[in-house]
Amino acid sequence: MFNRFTLTLGRRYATSRQGSHLVSFISRMSVIGLVISVALLILVMAIMNGFDRELRERILQVMPQGTLYSREGIAEPSQLMQQAMQHPEVLAAAPFVSVQGLLAKGKRVAPAGVFGVVPELEVKASGVDQYLSEGRLAELSDNTHGVIVGSTLAESLGAGVGDKLSLIIPRAGDGRSSPSIWALEVIDILVTGTEIDNNLALMNLTAASNLTAYPGRVSGVRLKLQDLFRAPTTMYEITASLPSGIYGRDWTRSHGNLYQAIHMSKKLVALLLLLLIGIAAFNLVTTLIMVVVDKEGDIAILRTQGATSAEIIGIFLIQGGYIGITGTFIGVLLGVVFSYSVTAAVAGLERLIGFQFLHSDVYPVSYLPAQLLFSDLVYIASAALVLSFVASIYPAWRAARVPPAEALRHE
Repeated sequence: MFNRFTLTLGRRYATSRQGSHLVSFISRMSVIGLVISVALLILVMAIMNGFDRELRERILQVMPQGTLYSREGIAEPSQLMQQAMQHPEVLAAAPFVSVQGLLAKGKRVAPAGVFGVVPELEVKASGVDQYLSEGRLAELSDNTHGVIVGSTLAESLGAGVGDKLSLIIPRAGDGRSSPSIWALEVIDILVTGTEIDNNLALMNLTAASNLTAYPGRVSGVRLKLQDLFRAPTTMYEITASLPSGIYGRDWTRSHGNLYQAIHMSKKLVALLLLLLIGIAAFNLVTTLIMVVVDKEGDIAILRTQGATSAEIIGIFLIQGGYIGITGTFIGVLLGVVFSYSVTAAVAGLERLIGFQFLHSDVYPVSYLPAQLLFSDLVYIASAALVLSFVASIYPAWRAARVPPAEALRHE
């Protein structure tokens, strides 16, 4: 079926511009359709992978991956940290105090989730120091009036480094108690480019603890886990060995819906675009059938000169394969180029028109991320080539059934 004769003739049919202009046009459109479909699928998969990466490497590196807490606070967090560290999946542990309050600067007020941290332990349990100026996080060890504010939160308050803020903590009770107010100074701005920047603030652990209903205690212990996707199982195993009253929580409860949404969207979009590739590939059926009709005389001459049915089938399979390979190769090349340039291109377009497409108060990140995976390239290219080959089978079979005498009679 496949020999030098069929390879040469199949390639000539695929690249020839002679004969019917309509056939040549449809053949080019088939290639272009395949190119666009493959390139779009690669680009969209890269963007979905980018969102997935940002969730894992940015959001979950700053926010707790696992948490141990008690309703009335934890008086001795060091003991709880030692017990948690005995589990092989736990890489680091750090105490924290969580306070919900309001940050105010002048007449501007914004809600904030304030975390009291121990800097030397926090850098081991999170990656927050990667998004801060060097040495700023360590200043919280001795500075009970210092605060690090998320960039979006700082922008809403009109605050910058060195500005004075007021932290207002409402008092629970009958409503007659006055709220606690703590004076703070911004020592740095946290810029992660994610939703974390909207309301996160970091301050000294002891100062934050004094603002809670249980002064001197911490709200809980955050854990850094080796395998993020085993977090529910890991937290269950840890809490099972701890005293009653200690509860566990993992990141799937706070950001699990976002992660599932990303993966669901990735699968649905991949399926839809794969169908688009299928439509583009099966356009080859129309193209090759028209080529068969256009080349009936040539097919008849080849048959009278001794070409077998298998060789005729091979010629048109090679023609369809050549179109498939060409479209897939160019599509993969363009998809790779688009994937590596889309982040910078969108950022440049935003600067040019003065409009931001993604906002962290709506989307998990404030920019368009992209991550190209080799496995996706292999999967997409293989699917396109297989569909192109399958689409060539029927026209090739039709070509082999062309009766030589009938075809030559109409020439």
